[in-house]
Amino acid sequence: MAISIDKLKKILRGRQTPPDVEPPVVAMRKSMEKMAFKAADDIETETVTVAGRDAEWVRAPGSQTERAILYLHGGGYVMGSINTHRSLAGEISRAAQAAVLLVDYRMAPEDPFPAAVDDGVASLQWLIDQGYAAKNIAVGGDSAGGGLALAILVAARDKGVPMPGAAVAISPWTDMTCSNESYETRAEADPMVTSYGLKRMAGLYVNDGDPKHPYASPNLADLNGLPPLLIHVGRDEVLLDDSVKFGEKAKAASLDCTLEIWDGMIHVWHAFHPMLDEGKKGIERVGEFLREKWAA
Repeated sequence: MAISIDKLKKILRGRQTPPDVEPPVVAMRKSMEKMAFKAADDIETETVTVAGRDAEWVRAPGSQTERAILYLHGGGYVMGSINTHRSLAGEISRAAQAAVLLVDYRMAPEDPFPAAVDDGVASLQWLIDQGYAAKNIAVGGDSAGGGLALAILVAARDKGVPMPGAAVAISPWTDMTCSNESYETRAEADPMVTSYGLKRMAGLYVNDGDPKHPYASPNLADLNGLPPLLIHVGRDEVLLDDSVKFGEKAKAASLDCTLEIWDGMIHVWHAFHPMLDEGKKGIERVGEFLREKWAA
């Protein structure tokens, strides 16, 4: 049953963790798993091992065998899984008419930066080694996974791995310094993500590393040579400026970058597609973008 974005905001706001509470990572992971939507009945899955990591192919009917999307789940680099994102991956597969590869990349605090980036680059190389033409691959992700997708592109370029044909970042977290203005200006509007929560997870992820490292904060990277990009962000997000500033930098680097700010939307609203019409529309737009770039 569909609900309005205002109703969803009210529900999520009631679940926000107060600033004086720091739940254990294990508890955060369990909570996110409980919120996972079930994938549609017509979605097919296949368990595989990718560069030493557990992974899963997610395919909707009509997926073209020669195209693949490497998708990195969100969760602040400390939580999230194949299970939490199977439903979203299935609908992206349907919209893009391509198989989606979900990878269980390493997370903090057990495996801090740059483990996730290393796993992502290795997964992209794995797809190429399986025979996929780089032009027929897309890299995507949401939240931390969106920032990770962008970081993977930067790291893969630096390592000489062929660039994919396109990339999609949904509400990406692109700056581990957590210093953009929207952390404060959109705090009251965002019912889901908090600046104090982000700062805690950034500390767990970066650990003893440099939060300004371009693979940790792709907002601070040299973006030359990256593939066509679609960035989705809601106007009511604490992370709004992470997308806006990345989009501005991409344009300055003469990249083919489409930044779409959706009025009234929240963090990764696409994930709520089973109950939110705007979530379905966001996924449809992602699929449209990828099909256009693959056909170009």
